[in-house]
Amino acid sequence: MLEGYIYQKSEKVRMSHQFFFSPHIIGSLPVPATGFDVVQDIAEPRLRLYITSRGIKTFFTRKRVRGRDVRIIIGRFPDVSVEDARNAVSEKIAESAAPVKVRRNRIVFDRLFAIYLSRKVNRTEESLMKLKRTASRHWASLMQREVADITSDDLAAIHEKISETAGIATANRMLEILKSMFKFAIEQGHITKNPAADLEKFTENRRHRDLTNEEFSRLMNAIKKEKNYTLRSAFLMLVFGFAPKSAIFAMRWRDFDFNSDTWLDRPLSDPAVVLLRNVPQSGTWVFPSRGRHLTDPRKAWAGLVRKAGLLDVQMNDIYKHLSRNLAWSADREQLRANMNEVIDHLL
Repeated sequence: MLEGYIYQKSEKVRMSHQFFFSPHIIGSLPVPATGFDVVQDIAEPRLRLYITSRGIKTFFTRKRVRGRDVRIIIGRFPDVSVEDARNAVSEKIAESAAPVKVRRNRIVFDRLFAIYLSRKVNRTEESLMKLKRTASRHWASLMQREVADITSDDLAAIHEKISETAGIATANRMLEILKSMFKFAIEQGHITKNPAADLEKFTENRRHRDLTNEEFSRLMNAIKKEKNYTLRSAFLMLVFGFAPKSAIFAMRWRDFDFNSDTWLDRPLSDPAVVLLRNVPQSGTWVFPSRGRHLTDPRKAWAGLVRKAGLLDVQMNDIYKHLSRNLAWSADREQLRANMNEVIDHLL
């Protein structure tokens, strides 16, 4: 129960008057034979006073606090004057709305991370598993430590290390999650200060790489010579699928409708349909790899780009190049025709 509050349960109010509170009028109010009566101030409508059958007169106000209607006691008359009671109303209401300070047992980082994911993170199952793998790799040194013992210096060192091993973009994304996690820990009462709050993101230099049609042709020739069937099919689908690599590599057979040649209700280009019809449907994933789907075949891609005689070409550069050349349309068949036209032009 909140200190200073009296919760109204099943009391029956026998009368209710509204008037301008003054010491003289309040002192002259009749005492009810049983129960209590309630009167309300006109000058400050939130201020009320109840009189019990024993003649006790108490100022109070009301507010809904955390879903419950509560009576917030201000003080007894005449110990508390009418003016003091009026002045106290806003302060008492503000105090009642303040969050209750909670202090829980100390918690280790991996437990906090699990609770944070279940309550605060809304992702697909696949995306959630990817985040867990990334966290276990980059935050391994934190997992068994108590959250209250983790310092800003600890997190700054980890932030720097991630930037060196996985890149600035990954370091910045992981820092965002850390800040949110420790904010959640404060809300749950495990800590009082966010150790990640003052850490700053690294400056990201936006990469810009436009493929020319001639470079695109060389890249396609290199893809067609890839010996690994799954990789060759996946890289070709980067061209024919008009989608980022994360979506292409995570394609599921259940998401296709070959009666209408659509994928997740979006049209497929003709070359994509031909390619998919030749890929064996041997499981959940279109492009399987080690019991799950293909994720990020950087080594194979780097070798392919090198054979094509190109520099600094990433897998998603294909999608960007196609998107710049594609005329988007809300009409499914028109969009399919536009996709086929772009592919014919580039090949």
